[in-house]
This record gives sequence, C-alpha cells and structure tokens, in this order.
Amino acid sequence: MESASADGALFDEKALKNPQPKPKAKTTVKKSSQASPRKKRVSTAPQPPISPEKAKAQKKYAQENRLENEKLADYLGAAQAKSLKSSIGVETVGDFLEFYPRKYLPRGELSSFADLQEGSEATLIAKVLKVTTRSMKARRGSITEILITDQLGEQPDPSFGAETGRTPVQPARADYRFASGGSGAPNVANPRIHGLASGYSDGYGTPLPPEFDMGSVFGGYAPDSYAMVGSTSTMTLSFFNAWTAAREISAGDHVMFSGKVGSYRGELTLTNPHYAVLSENQDHGGDIEAIERAKTRANAPIPVYKATSKLPTDRIALAMEQLLDRAPLKDLEDPIPPAIRRQRKIPSLAWTYRGIHTPDSEETWRAAQHFLRYREAFVLQSALARIRAARAAHTTVARSFIPGGFADRLLELLPYELTEGQRKVGEDISRDLASQVPMNRLLQGDVGSGKTVVALRAMLQVADNGAQAAMLAPTEVLAEQHYRSVLDILGDLAQTDSALETPVSAGAPTQRLIRVVLLKASMPTRQKKQTLLEIAAGTADIVIGTHALLADAVSFADLGMVVVDEQHRFGVEQRDALRGAQGELPHRLVMTATPIPRTVAMTVFGDLDTSVLDQLPAGRQKIQTVVVSLTEHPTWEKRMWERAREEVDAGHQVYVVVPKIGAGENTSTMEEGELLFGSTQAQESSARGGDLNSVASMIEELAEKPVLKGIRIAALHGKMETAEKAATMQKFSDGEIDLLVCTTVIEVGVNVPNATLMIIMDADRFGISGLHQLRGRIGRGQLPGTCLLVTSQDSEGVSRQRLDAVASTTDGFELSRIDLEQRREGDILGAAQSGNKSTLKLLRALTDAKLIEKAREDAFGIVEKDPTLAQHPDLARTIDRALDADREAFLGRG
Repeated sequence: MESASADGALFDEKALKNPQPKPKAKTTVKKSSQASPRKKRVSTAPQPPISPEKAKAQKKYAQENRLENEKLADYLGAAQAKSLKSSIGVETVGDFLEFYPRKYLPRGELSSFADLQEGSEATLIAKVLKVTTRSMKARRGSITEILITDQLGEQPDPSFGAETGRTPVQPARADYRFASGGSGAPNVANPRIHGLASGYSDGYGTPLPPEFDMGSVFGGYAPDSYAMVGSTSTMTLSFFNAWTAAREISAGDHVMFSGKVGSYRGELTLTNPHYAVLSENQDHGGDIEAIERAKTRANAPIPVYKATSKLPTDRIALAMEQLLDRAPLKDLEDPIPPAIRRQRKIPSLAWTYRGIHTPDSEETWRAAQHFLRYREAFVLQSALARIRAARAAHTTVARSFIPGGFADRLLELLPYELTEGQRKVGEDISRDLASQVPMNRLLQGDVGSGKTVVALRAMLQVADNGAQAAMLAPTEVLAEQHYRSVLDILGDLAQTDSALETPVSAGAPTQRLIRVVLLKASMPTRQKKQTLLEIAAGTADIVIGTHALLADAVSFADLGMVVVDEQHRFGVEQRDALRGAQGELPHRLVMTATPIPRTVAMTVFGDLDTSVLDQLPAGRQKIQTVVVSLTEHPTWEKRMWERAREEVDAGHQVYVVVPKIGAGENTSTMEEGELLFGSTQAQESSARGGDLNSVASMIEELAEKPVLKGIRIAALHGKMETAEKAATMQKFSDGEIDLLVCTTVIEVGVNVPNATLMIIMDADRFGISGLHQLRGRIGRGQLPGTCLLVTSQDSEGVSRQRLDAVASTTDGFELSRIDLEQRREGDILGAAQSGNKSTLKLLRALTDAKLIEKAREDAFGIVEKDPTLAQHPDLARTIDRALDADREAFLGRG
C-alpha cells in the first residue's frame, strides 16, 4: 500500500476512498446513558509503589481533561465498564481504543441458502424458527440446534418434524441449486470455532478431531441440516457448549450468521458460526432498517479480540461499536502534527480507529493498521529524538586525541593488527571524545569481534587528558574478566599493586603508567577503602566494577568517560548514576555482544549513534557447530565424551553447559540477567518429560564415566559464593581445571583461549542468541573450536529449527534476525524493568523498516526545531502517556 510518489505520501489514496467505514447494524442491546460532562477524576484504588518520576508524570497527565483519560463507564455504563476492566484490563477510552483486534475473520458473500457452496465463507441473514438445547450422549457438554430460514416474512409451521424431533429430508434435491462437491460423508470434519462460551472463538476453521463421532453426538443420528418445506429453505445450525447462543437467540429473531460452509451426510450447514442478532421476535417482516443496514455490512470482516471465557470477542466488539458511536472521537489528541499528516496523507484518528475496529473491507483495516504503525513509530522516534536533544543540550569537557599518548602506544603492544572495522569505529569514538557534546554511542559487535580493545583505546585517550574512565559490568565474573583482560593487553603500560608499594629513589626518573583498579561488592573492606581513595584522588585512571560503582561512597576526581557493558542488565535508576564531580555528563559508550539488526537498533537505541564491528580479528578461528540428537543417534553420546577426553589429552579445556543448577531447581536457565533478545527459551517441553540435566547431576554422571577418569572436573553456577566463583574461574583460566560443568554464568565476557570444546546439554532449552553467546566462549585464540548442541528431540522437534539455524552459521547478525522473527521485538521493550507492557502493539521493526525510517525523519525534523516539544503539546502528552518516565529512561539507555 505504500506510495512511491515524490510528495512523500506514505499510503495509497485508494485506501481512503471511503473516509468513514459504514456504521454497523443496530443491535438490541440497550445503550447506557450518553457521555456525561467531563470532569476531573481521582482514583481511590490502592496503587503499587512507583518511582517519583513516574508518579509525577502520572499526576501531570491525570490533571489534563482529555478524552483518552476518561472512564469507559461514562460511555458504556458501570456494569459493562467493570466487565471490561476485570476481563481485559482496560479502564479508559484511550486504553480501549488501543485494544486492537488480533485478527479478522472473512465474513463471505451475502448468500441465500440455495447459493451455498461447501468450503466457502458465507454470510446469511436468516429468521430463527426454533432453538433447542440438549446434552450430548457420547461426550460431556451440550449442543444447541437452531433451525433457520432464509425467508424473512411469514414462517412455516414450526411444528413440522415435531413427531420425530427431526427436520425431514425432502426428495429431489437435484432440483435445487447445489454446487458439485456439496455432499458430505459421515465424520467429515466440519469447520468449528473452539473455546468461547458463546460457541465461537478465534480458532476459525479448526477441524473436528478424527475420533469425534458426529452420529454419536446426535444420539445415533445426525440432524438433516438442509430441507425444503414448500417453497421455504431451512437449515439447522449447530453450536457446541454454546450457552450464550442459546440464551441470546430465540424463535422469531432475525440474525446474521457468518462462517464456513460445511456438510454432513449430504446436507450443508454452518457449525458454531459467528452471529449478530439484528432484531428480536419480528414475526411480520422484522426490523427492515436493521436488516438493510446489516446487508450493507454483510461482506465486512469480523474483528477478533483477545478474549476471555467471561468476556468473548463478540461482547468486546459490541462494546467497541458502542464506544465509537458515543464518544466524541474528534476530540482525540493526535500526536502527528497537521503538516506531517498532510504530507504523508494520514487520515484522522477517528477514521483510523473506526477503520481498525469496524472495517467495511480488508483494505480498510489494513490501511488503518498501517496508519497506526506509523503513529507508533513516530511517537517512539519523537521520544528518542527528545532524549537525544536533551543530552546534546549539556556540555562536557572535550578529551582530544594526543599523538604519542597511551592510545597510540597501545597499538605497539598488540600482537596483531586492528581490523579495518576496529580502526574505523575507533576514529568515530575518538572524534566524539574530542567534542564538548557528550558522546552517546552504541558499540555492537559479534562474539569475539574485539570490542574490548576498541573501548580500551577510548579509555586511554581519556587518560591521556588526565581524566578517568569507568567500565561498568553487570556481574562480578564479567568484571573480573574485563579487569584481567585489560591488564593483559596493557602489559608493561599498567601500574601494578607491587609497583605502588616500591619506594622510588630520590632523583630517579619516573614514567607515568596506567593505573587500573577493580571495585566489587565482595572485596575485603580494607581493599575496598584503598580503591575508593584512589578513585577519589584521581590516581586510578581506569576503574572497572559492578553495581558497586554506583554506590554513594564512590566519588571520581574527574570522570571523563563511562563504558557500560551489556547495559540492558542494569535497572532504570542506575543508568544515569555515573556523573562527574559537579554532576556533569561524561562521554558514554554502551557495548553489547548481542548483534542487533539495523532497524531494531534504530527503534530501540534510536537516540544513540551506532557503531558495528562485523569482522573477526586476524587469526581468530571459526567454530564448527553440530546438532547431536540422542534420539536419532544414541551411540553419539559415547563418542561425545570420547571427544572431550581427546581435547583434554591434547592440552585443551572443555565447557559442559547445562540448563539448571540442581535437580529441584526451576528449569529456567536465567541466572544473572537476560540478554537483549533473551538468553534462554524454556517454553517448549523437553522430550524427556522435563528431566533436564543439572550441574549436580552432570558432575555425578561424568565422575562415573571411565573415559573421563583422571580429568579434573569442577562446577560453576550463579548461586555459588562470589569468592568461590572467582576462584573457580581463575583456576579454569590458569589451566588447573580440565572440564568445567557450568550454567549460563559463563555466557558473556569469559575469555579462556585454551578452551576448544563446548558441549551444551538440553540445547533445545536455550534461545538462539543464548546459544550463540555461549558458543562464543570457545575459539577465542589460535585454536579451532567445536560446539555440540545436544538434544533429545528428533528432526521434527519443535526446537530443531532453532538448533539447525545456530549450527548453520556463526553470523550473529543473521541469527539475531532469525531470533527476532521467532520472538518478535516486543520482547526487547519488555526487558524494561518498569514492568510495563510493550509500547509497540502493531509496529514490527523487521518488516516496517521503511515506515520507521520515514517516521524517524519526520520526528527528528520536528524535535530539531522544537527540542522540548513545547509547540507540540499533543505529541508531548502522547509520549508521556505511552512512554512513562521509567520506559523513556529505558529507551534512552539512561
């Protein structure tokens, strides 16, 4: 539908030929009182604790007299509003309008009985002759049979067939107009709709199970679904467990039925069709106006909402129609400025909401969805642009590149040449640091792409200017790894603890070195105090630490730069805690080892400048990945442990990763945070009924294997004491442990180049990104690596597609794209610790890339001219409502 016209229009004008979907047919449900005058409302219900910033934002919005903020009870009545709140959680007009249909059912052509064809979608406007409900004999539950006629005037004798309780079959069916193939046979699967008390749901077209005996359901016979009495066509419709249909439909009613035409024993029927009562008990022609209006909408799609057993989708649709009829939709605040609406040819919100909730055609709801996707993208990009503008309004101290300084000398120490990507990204960061505008850059790179070296050079440039740099890591294991890696890379440029204790002779020349310190919560008190003193005095050039860096006791002498590794693991309140001595913003570099597709980075990290490392350093070996199905190849298990022995005998080391710690533990593998795209997926059932490998069970099993006799085996998991974890990791790094049985605690940052084999048990319990991150712990040196993905699923298993994808490529960006296709990017925003639902209800970063780019262009253009959005109050209010203080902080990464 997107237009390629030069005027920048987003949408084809054909979608807007009918600017207002036609009104739906009147119903017999009584309307509540019309809208009451707007008044300020104060909720008295108890509220959960919220942050001061969020409370302030909510108070500000609650004080505004806006249609979106009004209670549904004003338009739908107290009873219906209460039902909506308790069942689907909507309370205000804005909440309900944004409760979009999850899909649409085709209603089909308006047909007479004689025109029906099996397998087609059909809509009938019929008169109800008789309604009967009885218990089924062969299974639990009830069946409601509704006898209808397509003759809307005088009805035939309702007592016909009363002697047998059946509708008699009339001869000479060939004389009536039926399409070939209209006959059926016993146990033919009629299309059904399962699950709702009303007798239909969104499982449209689901066939009956093969063991379902239609004859036994009807007590040894099947109803004759189609018959002719004189010149009157009749049909029997069947509803299973449909107490709502039995209650709402009565003899004499005129009803519109929609569904797929099926057959049973040669007779056409609709099973569990969607229905709408047009008029009640009209024995003399019916409500002509209602019927005529219904005919005009007979081809309209049927919206299907996420419903509950107490509030089925038809009730939600009915309430939505009432709201659209009664609420003054012209008063809705539209975040899109008029100039952009004209340029992009975007209709009003009133048209859009009617188009998505009560569409008159498929074209209408698709157009409405497209407009709403653009609106979501525009609001999100405006929020990101406003955050970027606010940060750019601050000034910081420029930290220029100094030729011949530590950043230059580092290149002389490296045993390899930087890749072209590392050089290019390094130049961009160096240029940012030399500016008085605070740097705010995302550095993303695949596993082993060399992000640490790039970040270290940037920190050394800051140190060359006499300032300090801090690196914030989410776990102590990762902080320890960074600390050791930085010291290893710096070599003789690093000032050691022993050098500090050695007195310097009088008059002896001194050479300045880089002082690197580690700060973590588990440090001994004396050591921690000494580290805090060095940080405050400015003698510590590079400070690497965990959340301990965010404590009030930490005071930097001159903080010039902050590097945040895997920032999504930090809470909202922590993301802006590291500032200079006078509260000034330092330069900031955010690193992530999870490759992010460009459109997702533009959507989620849109306020950051993005740099990508997509090359491996020279000499880095690729990793061979193999899926090991113990169901298909039971003998491979023995060979797997023989392979581990061979690696150890060759002087190498092995990881064995398991999904849980102990036998009684939850099967979730998440221990110390979840990666941006989810490090794990434990949603599928294990082929062994949940009997997953654990650290404890695997240690016992390996100790009993003769092939591993004499191998030094140890365990590592997140529930170990911090000192014990650090000691175990250090022993493995030093080569004192041959085989490490571990959980995902080693997922990020662990660097042991001598580890060449990784065996991931129950690999089907991990997500794509998690498997890719784990695999990245091997092949980090000059030695090739092998990763075995062990599963009990066969080739048809629900997770094999995921495992096969990981085995097929080591390209993290390609895997992240596949991961997103399976998980949807709403999970990304769902990682925000504010606990709110995803703001993106319709927008999809992968498929809506062009639309997002246009929305970004429009949003950044607006904010460039109006950084605080003072001239665009509707847009500012929409951002405040859609993205509260916590969520906006999450999107802005601090």
